[in-house]
Amino acid sequence: MEHKTNVMRVLDAAEITYKHYSYDAKEALSGTEVAACLKENPAQVFKTLVTCGKSRAHYVFLIPVAEELDLKKAAKACGEKSVEMVKSKELLPLTGYIHGGCSPVGMKKFFKTFIDSSASAFETIIFSGGKVGFQVEVSLADLAEVIEFSLAELTLKKS
Repeated sequence: MEHKTNVMRVLDAAEITYKHYSYDAKEALSGTEVAACLKENPAQVFKTLVTCGKSRAHYVFLIPVAEELDLKKAAKACGEKSVEMVKSKELLPLTGYIHGGCSPVGMKKFFKTFIDSSASAFETIIFSGGKVGFQVEVSLADLAEVIEFSLAELTLKKS
């Protein structure tokens, strides 16, 4: 693959070893479809969600694609009274990324980032490469070299 995304350039500059994937964005719209397209475990493929707290501060959450963010747990993790999802139209000016191509790496500005603790069960996690149709796979230790993050329990419990 000759096409490098900003995320890949950031990882390259930090000399981080990563695996990259590309897929037909017309075939995979949801995160679970992306995981299926890549033939990867959906528990290991993470989506990037951007929220705004009651204080108006922004936060980034990475959770497995088949899961749903528990807004109460998210608020607790970042010490806010409450958090809400950022609207799609606010994403590009805020992060530099569009919906479906948002990555925790290479945003316009760094926001406090939290990764679901289930990520620690895997040697690597897969997340957006910064463009729709691109994913990267990195270990948490290597990811910690380019962004600061905390692990927290962030998903709704399935009943």
